[in-house]
Amino acid sequence: VFLAPSEGTAGNMDRHHYEMFTKFGEDGFLIHLDNARGFGRHSHDEISILSPLSQCCMIKKKTLLHLQLLAQADYRLSDVMRESLLEDQLAPILTEPHLLALDRRLQIILKTVGDCIEAHGQQRVIADVPAQQSALDSGQANLTS
Repeated sequence: VFLAPSEGTAGNMDRHHYEMFTKFGEDGFLIHLDNARGFGRHSHDEISILSPLSQCCMIKKKTLLHLQLLAQADYRLSDVMRESLLEDQLAPILTEPHLLALDRRLQIILKTVGDCIEAHGQQRVIADVPAQQSALDSGQANLTS
């Protein structure tokens, strides 16, 4: 669910699942597969990418704050990305329509979060991870079901 905002802005339509790497025993780790379809078509916003966000209605507070910042005129996502990519040896990496799609998709993500907050309340939607993590670390969280 926490990857949905970044996948949604990039229009990454190929990373809807993950694999568990357990080659060396039980201590495995997640691998998110990517088949290089990031940024997709600039003219199409694949809303299904946001399904984890819209269905679970949960987002990290820090992620939401970053997204809100990137939606402001002074820090617009397309401008930040454009400037970041200027120095790349393969420039131009993204065409202008792709950069503008980032801003449009960001607005869709923020609207999705807003709809979740309206439906479920800010307390249930915005995960303040450090507070939750400290509860886990102190043993206050009840992990038995």
